[in-house]
Amino acid sequence: ERGAPHLIDPSKLLKSAGQLYGDDMDRLWGEVAPVPEDNITILSGGETVEGCRVEYAPGHASHHVAYLHEDSGDAFTGDVGGVRIPPHDLALAPTPPPDVDIEKWKASLDMLEAWGPKRLCPTHFGFVDDPGKQIAAVREWLATWGKDAREQGMEEWCGRLVKLFHEPGDEIGIRLEQATPPDQQWMGLDRYWRKRAERDAA
Repeated sequence: ERGAPHLIDPSKLLKSAGQLYGDDMDRLWGEVAPVPEDNITILSGGETVEGCRVEYAPGHASHHVAYLHEDSGDAFTGDVGGVRIPPHDLALAPTPPPDVDIEKWKASLDMLEAWGPKRLCPTHFGFVDDPGKQIAAVREWLATWGKDAREQGMEEWCGRLVKLFHEPGDEIGIRLEQATPPDQQWMGLDRYWRKRAERDAA
């Protein structure tokens, strides 16, 4: 339900994305057209749609839901299920601004785990045959790299991340940098920690 208004009128979404992607917006995404309101089914979580159980899954973004296809056991997780570039098994949490919330993300991972899916189908990329391992890796990523972003500046943090991305080889490293640009990952976490500090001080 939080995302539906942006499908009907994507102007605010495009403005926000433009702050991240700048002149690359058109090259990366092409035309982004509004969806007629009559074509949209608004979900809150708790519904069943086309054989899929739907649950609200914030953490990466405040408007995300996840789907469990109950007959197959496949869970379509969006970005809350992490990013990986097969065949490499590094799993990370994509954390671009503006909606990253580590506590809510952990709760969404708990929800995915409670589903007991047979496979995870994250947006980036393919499917994961060992859901428990993937969920644990995303949880660990948030705990470790999330904490490090609070303590390290962008240059140091991003330098470490680029080095990690390229460990399995430059081909995988380049693809990981494209899927999860390191500066954006740091900016999302930095924003999270600043907002949390403001909340704690209030």
